[in-house]
Amino acid sequence: MKGGFNYNMMGRLVSVTLTALVCTTILLWAWEKNPFADTLLLARERFPIPSIDFLEDSPKNSSKSMKTDRNIQGKDIEETNKIQNSGAAPIQGKDTPSATIDETKKIENSGVAPTDYAFSPIMDGHNLNATSTDQRKVCNFAKGRWIPDIRRPLYSGFHCKQWLSAMWACRLTQRPDFSFEGYRWKPDSCEMPDFERSSFLRRMQDKTIAFIGDSLGRQQFQSLMCMATGGEESLEVQNVGKEYGLVKRRGAIRPDGWAYRFPKTNTTILYYWSASLCDLVPLNSSNRTTDVAMHLDRPPAFMRQYLDRFDVLVLNTGHHWNRGKINGNRWVMYVDGKPNQDKRRAQIDRAKNFTIHSVVRWLDSQLPSHPHLKTFFRTISPRHFFNGDWNTGGSCDNTTPLSGGSEVVQEGSSDVVIEAALRGTKTKILDITALSQLRDEGHVSRYTIRGTAAGNDCLHWCLPGIPDTWNELLIAQI
Repeated sequence: MKGGFNYNMMGRLVSVTLTALVCTTILLWAWEKNPFADTLLLARERFPIPSIDFLEDSPKNSSKSMKTDRNIQGKDIEETNKIQNSGAAPIQGKDTPSATIDETKKIENSGVAPTDYAFSPIMDGHNLNATSTDQRKVCNFAKGRWIPDIRRPLYSGFHCKQWLSAMWACRLTQRPDFSFEGYRWKPDSCEMPDFERSSFLRRMQDKTIAFIGDSLGRQQFQSLMCMATGGEESLEVQNVGKEYGLVKRRGAIRPDGWAYRFPKTNTTILYYWSASLCDLVPLNSSNRTTDVAMHLDRPPAFMRQYLDRFDVLVLNTGHHWNRGKINGNRWVMYVDGKPNQDKRRAQIDRAKNFTIHSVVRWLDSQLPSHPHLKTFFRTISPRHFFNGDWNTGGSCDNTTPLSGGSEVVQEGSSDVVIEAALRGTKTKILDITALSQLRDEGHVSRYTIRGTAAGNDCLHWCLPGIPDTWNELLIAQI
């Protein structure tokens, strides 16, 4: 009995040993195959740290400070003045910037902080390269070329009388050449879909698009109305200006703006005149010739009052920032609710830059409570007075399209003031300066409806014309 018991015990030990060996083998095999094992590796074993060579080639985490009234650089002001006051196209050569500078500028303009790759363990070497490629593919709508298009213009300059001011309807003047109408803008790095009005209105269903700015902003507004109606009179479009207080006041030449609604899609398009983007408050409301407080640090009351009703907001300013306009309108600069005492800030360029930065900062503070709102700041529209200015015999008689070139190759904007103000904010740049600089033949020039001699208008554009392209760029980015 005792021997049998011993043999049984030995058999059990052998069985247990064999079972343990089999289980161990299975566990080792499973450990190698199971991805969970990877989670126990150290981060430096799982994610290879990029080499120093790669880091040197990566975009730097540049933190350029926002230029305000106190630190605005003279170079920026000089560059902007060149754009506004000269007929020379500020088109950058292909070999000017290095690839690294271009990449850094794209990241800065996007408002997104560059990735610090050395401290991003969620990327391996393959993904790092993919990310760099994606950044290079960010669309720059302002970089591209003008190409002929027999489908242009987008509407008839003869028939869009309901929305288009007669002084800008060049088809109604004695102008003999309209070849400027037959071109469209083609961005290099992305496709810009063709405009189709029914599709546009469906996309903008139950939405409001607001333009706030000077007469060039009014041109863009009228252009979009002509585009959205096909340039035809439309009795169904409703005038809803009263909803926004846009009515003609007693003694005024015109109302402060216009607002129209397309009832089928409940789409509203409006314009409000604010040439400086400052809040303008008469110092004595009972006196029609009173001075007007020009609050540089306060956006227009209209914008503040109706911002919650806007879904798309397009701002612009620029050409009224000169001493003649400010004095002629009796505008007196105010800051912090009282007359400005800072002589440096009172300089026109500095006052303009201070205002632009103030408006953009205010908008940025409002966007969290208006998540549906998309904001754009259009860059300055170039003037093309040659051999003088508007009051000294300057003219723009060229009728040959693209005589100064057809392509924009630069990465950054020609309007360095707007570009700097928007850097790091959620307001997008609507960059039209360089591409419009190539189109000096598209201005109203000396032609009028009456055919009488008049001064040359080398600031405003014929419609149909260049502002139609501004709207195509806008719609592509909404």
